[in-house]
Amino acid sequence: MNQATRKTCLMYLLPILAVLFLYSCNDDDDNAINDGTAAAIADIEATMSSDTWIITEYNDSGVDETDDYNGFVFTFADDGTLTASNGTESYEGTWSVTADDDSDDDNSDGDEEDIDFNIFFSAPEFLAELTDDWDINASTNLTLDLFDVSGGDGTTDRLIFERN
Repeated sequence: MNQATRKTCLMYLLPILAVLFLYSCNDDDDNAINDGTAAAIADIEATMSSDTWIITEYNDSGVDETDDYNGFVFTFADDGTLTASNGTESYEGTWSVTADDDSDDDNSDGDEEDIDFNIFFSAPEFLAELTDDWDINASTNLTLDLFDVSGGDGTTDRLIFERN
């Protein structure tokens, strides 16, 4: 094989090898949700969307702001819509439950993968304060106990929903 033929073969072979190498480094399997996590997410979604909920505790970095939510009932719809209503005012946001394997996460039990309870309200300000990817401290058919460790100052926020 002459040098020109070898160069031509290398010219075609190197890109193929590079693609194969990159494909073998694909981390899709690493990001797959395990069966236990998928089942836990489905359970939380079913529980939260099966009834209305009230906030029984909201502690924002050591400050009790629970009274800001008195009279508000929260409805977590199957389609990801979150409604907060007090009978005269109604505000819409979104919610979801997702697996999170971020190594920088504030998961309290040290697991590689935890579950985030995501809330988003754009307004009013007191509801927008709830916007976060909350970690789940405990979940039952009657309560959802959430926490978040601030990335800025390391303080912890706590949010508890109870079935209405």
